[in-house]
Amino acid sequence: MTTQTTTATRADYCVTACADTWRDAGEVLASPMGGLIPLLGARLAKRTFAPDLMLTDGEAMLVGIDGTPEGWLPYGQHLALATSGRRQQMMGASQLDRYGNQNISCIGDWQRPERQLLGVRGAPMNTLNHPVSYFVARHSTRVFVEKVDMVCGVGYDNAAAAGPSATRYHRIPAVVTNLGVLDFETPDHSMRLASLHPGVTADEVRAATGFDLVIPEDVPYTREPAADELRLIRDVLDPKGGRDREVPS
Repeated sequence: MTTQTTTATRADYCVTACADTWRDAGEVLASPMGGLIPLLGARLAKRTFAPDLMLTDGEAMLVGIDGTPEGWLPYGQHLALATSGRRQQMMGASQLDRYGNQNISCIGDWQRPERQLLGVRGAPMNTLNHPVSYFVARHSTRVFVEKVDMVCGVGYDNAAAAGPSATRYHRIPAVVTNLGVLDFETPDHSMRLASLHPGVTADEVRAATGFDLVIPEDVPYTREPAADELRLIRDVLDPKGGRDREVPS
């Protein structure tokens, strides 16, 4: 692996990596959640290589790249998109395991949890009915665990066990973290290290992961933001630099 020199911050790499999860998605409803960086990623994708993406305010409006309302999205229609593979989402995660099972509900036994989190919310429906990626701002063994305390978002192993009705639309394109990008492009759909952000080593990612992560012999660097992407991120989408507070360099 060669040394890469860049003016982009770690957060800039995260934004473009999040944007790439919507590459070739087509005319689908993009639902970025879990932080500012996924939102910037969706807006960057729409402004550049994915103009057909539809963006929403998360409630009842379709919005433009600056958040300005552009149309009405009735709740029933939103659900119709979400349950037919025509939405692609990025969520956060309190825990993730090697097969992409996600927990946002509780830490510990759900009957007597040590900590109550968001709750299951719509994670099972989302993950079984349309592609869902994840964004983790702090890659650590507290998040990447051998077994999640409660399955909210469904991973590849549980989807396969449930049968064809669960795997029809199920797909986890990527997990973007402050250290790199992970995917599930392995024979058994276990998580692997797909790319490293500049300045990060594979050993750092391995040490921050609580299970045996698949690490190829030659791991590439995460795609560097193009000049026009950096201009959009810095001057148009996030001129106040909120992304760098979410993921410091």
